[in-house]
Amino acid sequence: MTPQSAPHDDQDLALTVVIPAYNESEALPHLIQWIDRVVRQHQLLPYEIIVIDDGSTDDTWQVLQSLAERYPALRAVRFRKNYGKSSALNVGFRLAQGQVVITMDADLQDSPDEIPPLYEMIRSGQFDLVSGWKKKRFDPPSKTIPTKLYNWATRLLSGIQLHDMNCGLKAYRKDTVKNIHLYGEMHRYIPVIAKAAGFHHIGEKVVQHRPRPYGKSKFGIERFIYGLLDLMTIMFVSTFGRRPMHFFGSLGLLSFLIGVAILLYLSISKLLLKVHGIADRPLFFLGILTILLGAQFFLTGFLGELFINNQAKKHTYQIEDTIGPLSRHIHQLTEHD
Repeated sequence: MTPQSAPHDDQDLALTVVIPAYNESEALPHLIQWIDRVVRQHQLLPYEIIVIDDGSTDDTWQVLQSLAERYPALRAVRFRKNYGKSSALNVGFRLAQGQVVITMDADLQDSPDEIPPLYEMIRSGQFDLVSGWKKKRFDPPSKTIPTKLYNWATRLLSGIQLHDMNCGLKAYRKDTVKNIHLYGEMHRYIPVIAKAAGFHHIGEKVVQHRPRPYGKSKFGIERFIYGLLDLMTIMFVSTFGRRPMHFFGSLGLLSFLIGVAILLYLSISKLLLKVHGIADRPLFFLGILTILLGAQFFLTGFLGELFINNQAKKHTYQIEDTIGPLSRHIHQLTEHD
């Protein structure tokens, strides 16, 4: 039986470990015990573990309820349905109270023994975010090959020189997680999002990668397809997310000027050169089309600006239950996030 810890004010927490979990009832008892042992051995106290049960269909929630009786540092949130890893991390980040926040997967492929060195790297003040690098992997080629391709493409487009952008084992300053927002499948590109939010001190550490002892991977071929779309989205949002008119307005202006130039050329041809049948020429229709496209791009830019200026961010999740002292934080999350 793990000894009970004296209650602490949230602001005094040294460490928060955030764990998204989906159908990981077999792995969680081993993981929570391992984390608790490592944290106590290295005196990273007081601390909390926040597990987000992402709509599991097995007995993950019952396992967490049982574990909470033994480990007072454990908190948990249960989604009514599966929202995905990004949503689970997003809620975990909003609830985290530790000065250092560490994320890891629930499948025991990430080693809790990596927590102390990652913690020290953040506490040194040199980094806003430290990403793990699984230099030696135990995943099948169907997962490692797409990962290498996307890591290469992300390094090329973002300028962030990390070997493993999508490693689930990461460490953050508290300020970092409180100022980044995840949705869809954007957890793959957290370093890019953090950089866009102004957190430029991003480091890397080689970490252990262990074979999965329980369950099966949730990685499917659809993630290979969606990954490129997500990368394009995050690069666009990070560059033009707060000023869409700069992008769409530039395209609109260019298209509009091309259309005006074409119609001006045709008008001069008719008036000065006495060219007949201008309205039947393909070039005439091209000029009209480019002017209309320019107007469409302008309209898109204006709508984007209106949306940004008038739409407050409000993301709600159907939370069925909680474990631990999370009630007031859940209230703040659903009211203001």
